[in-house]
Amino acid sequence: MTAQSNIDEIALVTKIAQQDQTALAELYDRYARILYAVAFKILGTQEETEEAVLDVFQQVWRTAGRYNPQKARVDAWLFMQIRSRALDRLRVKQRMAQKNTVSLDAVNIDTQAPTKNPEENVVVMERRRLIVTAMQQLPPEQRQVIELAYFKGFTHNEIATQTGVAIGTIKTRIRLALNKLRGALSHFDCDDL
Repeated sequence: MTAQSNIDEIALVTKIAQQDQTALAELYDRYARILYAVAFKILGTQEETEEAVLDVFQQVWRTAGRYNPQKARVDAWLFMQIRSRALDRLRVKQRMAQKNTVSLDAVNIDTQAPTKNPEENVVVMERRRLIVTAMQQLPPEQRQVIELAYFKGFTHNEIATQTGVAIGTIKTRIRLALNKLRGALSHFDCDDL
């Protein structure tokens, strides 16, 4: 990196600190691909990687005013953030993989006594199986927020507090997960779910 391009990037971060969206877009255009490559090498999935990159640029938007060019160049600052964010996500993913078995078992618990109608029992068991299968296909972070919201009744704010993730990210994960579940279950007659 040349000294001039470093000065240009410091100017971009200064503009971002003043809430200049164009400056953020320019910084994103310069670094999103390389940050994506770094995160993908750690996380190994497209969805996780995209979320990590978006998280970094959200953090840049919120904290640009605290950037200190004496401590690190802009590129080093961004690389440090993506590495940290990706490793955090990897740890969460590993913890969630251990917890998900227990959470999905809760879906399998029969919450009501079997009905006297055997056909209805079969339909209920099949729907439960479909939901469990669809839930297992979700990324761990999305599965976690769905379980907290729908199986434990947490609000978005409570989920954000418990997980330490921004509420906007929580809402996005829930929306993405619901869309995936809807798609996975769309070819079944699941109107009563």
